[in-house]
Amino acid sequence: MKIAIVHDYLNQFGGAERVVQELHDIFPEAPIYTSIYDRNKMPAGINDARIVTSFMQNIPGILKHYRKYFFLYPLAFSLFDLSKYDVILSSSSAFAKGVRKRKGQLHICYCYTPMRFVWRYRDYVKRERFSRLTKMLLPIMLYPIKLWDLATARRVDFFVAISRTVADRIRRYYGRGSDIIYPPVNCDYFLPSGEDGDYFLEVVRLNPYKRIDLVVEAFNRLGHRLKIVGDGPDRERLQGLAKGNIEFLGKISDAELLSIIAGCRALIFPGEEDWGLAPLEAMSCGRPVIAFKGGAAVEFVKEPETGCFFDQPTVESLTRAVEKFAANKFDKRVIREHALRYDRVKFREQIKAYIAQKYKGYR
Repeated sequence: MKIAIVHDYLNQFGGAERVVQELHDIFPEAPIYTSIYDRNKMPAGINDARIVTSFMQNIPGILKHYRKYFFLYPLAFSLFDLSKYDVILSSSSAFAKGVRKRKGQLHICYCYTPMRFVWRYRDYVKRERFSRLTKMLLPIMLYPIKLWDLATARRVDFFVAISRTVADRIRRYYGRGSDIIYPPVNCDYFLPSGEDGDYFLEVVRLNPYKRIDLVVEAFNRLGHRLKIVGDGPDRERLQGLAKGNIEFLGKISDAELLSIIAGCRALIFPGEEDWGLAPLEAMSCGRPVIAFKGGAAVEFVKEPETGCFFDQPTVESLTRAVEKFAANKFDKRVIREHALRYDRVKFREQIKAYIAQKYKGYR
């Protein structure tokens, strides 16, 4: 069985690219097809794969300004010749699922979410700092992409969603069912520490829509120590809001992240997200999570065993949750045992079994 892995873009390393790295480890002979590729941003676990890029790789400045060329991605993926493979495994939140398949070829899409910028346009423009003119023109420009997205979704044989939240969107937008395989957590790396710190933690990209200002204001009031790991366009504004008990650490190494996560009192997860890698890494270290009760958090936080929720995206609601958390006691062993359900070993077993089952039934 010959497999090709297809991913949207490899110019930044985040949660989706960690999944690609796992897929490459599972199927080391499978090449990775992608629109653009920045070797300097990828770890050795991806760089040692055979990477096949599209014509877009040759556009000057594309690695930095890749979003401006959104209209070219459908063409880029449609031009890949994947006819010699038995299975296409696309890893996609945008364009990778749009590759063409021949008759008798199996296409499985591991979907992080349907395209945010066409299906959840209003939420998307809140995330990005677009000019007024761009906001007016973008819906018109995106309409052909939306039609293309619908058409290519019909060509996928099986969708695999990263969470029930995403599975619901696949059903709502594409009218398709999906199976769920949760993304992998490296539980062998994120191990409990014997030391308990006196600080709370948030690991997040500093974008306006991430509700970090809500966390900052809550901890300004509470006075508890808070460490924020991550960088982004909203950092300067957020630092201006924060009092002395809040520390911005920026980007840090994996070793530093492990140490900080393993020592925190709890990880704060205020967003309504498709999934949450950082909370599960914290739980793998035996640390509880204080999360907004929405999105995928309701799937992986089990109150009161592994953390607690706040019901409203408000400072008052989060403040009450932190106070409630302080009155509870948590068992590190119970929390870690819960995190092991999402271990990378489970992911590998599930992906291999799923592809083998679908391929056997498809032939």
